[in-house]
Amino acid sequence: MNTSPFFIKPTPLQVVMFKVAAALVPAIVVYTWSFGIGILVQIALATATALATEAFCLKLRGYPIKPFVTDGSAIVTAWLMALSFPPLAPWWMIVVAAALSISLAKHMYGGLGQNTFNPAMVGFAIMIVSFPAQMSRWAAPLGVAPQSMDWSAQLSWIFSGQLPAGLTFDAVASATPLDTVKTQLMQHASMSNIFHEPLFGMIGGVGTEWITAAYLLGGLYLLWQKLIPWQIPVTFLAVLGGMAGIFHLVDPAHYTSPMFHWFSGAAMLGAFFIVTDPVTGPTTPLGRVIFAALIGLLTYLIRVFGGYPDGVAFAVLIMNLAAPFIDQYTQPAVFGRKGKQKNAGAKS
Repeated sequence: MNTSPFFIKPTPLQVVMFKVAAALVPAIVVYTWSFGIGILVQIALATATALATEAFCLKLRGYPIKPFVTDGSAIVTAWLMALSFPPLAPWWMIVVAAALSISLAKHMYGGLGQNTFNPAMVGFAIMIVSFPAQMSRWAAPLGVAPQSMDWSAQLSWIFSGQLPAGLTFDAVASATPLDTVKTQLMQHASMSNIFHEPLFGMIGGVGTEWITAAYLLGGLYLLWQKLIPWQIPVTFLAVLGGMAGIFHLVDPAHYTSPMFHWFSGAAMLGAFFIVTDPVTGPTTPLGRVIFAALIGLLTYLIRVFGGYPDGVAFAVLIMNLAAPFIDQYTQPAVFGRKGKQKNAGAKS
């Protein structure tokens, strides 16, 4: 006799991580097409370092290596961090960041499922705070810079810091769209003049707006697979866009539109792949909405009024710290009781 499906069989972690990695593939393809093979090098270095660090930490802790190394979590962490880095960053930066993200942000807290902070964002934040100049040196999209770098020039720059004769990095470098807007506004440039620069496309930066669209496509795939709750990305993007819309309506000459904020920087990557991390965020339905809303608010404030052009990583890490408190105060009432269950520790 068949029994009713009262219980849903959980999806194995390895399958979940494989699907998350698959959802990132379209963005990686577009990224490579827009900026060259540098991003593939960063992903390869981050992945190798993350797996090696994972195995080393497991060995030190006396845990079996194969089940944890093959679960895919270290690979997803490495990919997310690499996609946040400048594609032509020196090789040692992504190696150090990947090692720190796995060792400090993951295993120091007890391993997968125990970490307080998002490991990928920890690695990125350490590098951008420690080496702001190197982390701000982005290559211009292919076809935009006065000179272009072929694959051999990109490899030479990443691993040796040297370029072929007659080619300088300044000739192929470019600030990000968010950084360009912030810098130009500080120099009292008008928004219309800023967006007439070759760096900008229809709604964001040339190349980067298509990468962001690919993140959105991957995020919709995760929603279709029911791997992430829809409330988190929708709330994050709604608050980020709402803040941008309010300021843009009040003063369109100094504040960019919601579409620009959605399709610039790490907004879509954060909305679907970072803010939705189930380990470092709240577990209650209301808590998830509050968590995502505050990250959206902080992201906008850091982007517009802070010292960094993009604020997703810092907003996520700040709210990771607040996640337990959000959970504590958003617990729903226990079934059969009139109110919320009181903390047993408060009883005398």
